[in-house]
Amino acid sequence: IAELSDEEERAVREGLDEESLAVYDLLKKPTLTKVETGKVKAVAKSLLAKLKAGKLAVDHWREKQSTRDGVRKAIFDFLFSETTGLPSAYSEDEIGERTDAVYRHVFETYPVVPSPYYGLRSA
Repeated sequence: IAELSDEEERAVREGLDEESLAVYDLLKKPTLTKVETGKVKAVAKSLLAKLKAGKLAVDHWREKQSTRDGVRKAIFDFLFSETTGLPSAYSEDEIGERTDAVYRHVFETYPVVPSPYYGLRSA
C-alpha cells in the first residue's frame, strides 16, 4: 500500500479500479446521499464495462461519425435508464452534461480496448 499513488489509494478507498474511478469522478455531484453515491459508483463500473465490451471494442471506433454517435447515444441511454442509470437526483440536463463529459473521456482515453493510457500508468 505504501507504493500506491494518491489516485490509486483513493480508488481503493472508493472500492473502484482506476478506470472506473475516472468515470465516477465525471458522474458524481456533491449533493448526493450515501445511497445515491453507491448507485453512482455502480453505474460508473457498469457503464465502463458495457462500453469496453461493446461500442469501444469496434476497431477504429473514433474514425466514423456514426460510430462516435453510437458511443455517445449508448452513454446517454445507459445514464438515463431507470434500471441502469443515475439516481433520480439527476435532472435530464445533468445527465446530458455527464454524457458529454464521459464521452470526451472515453474518446481521449480509449482509442482501443484495453486503454493504452491505463496500461502505461500501471506498468
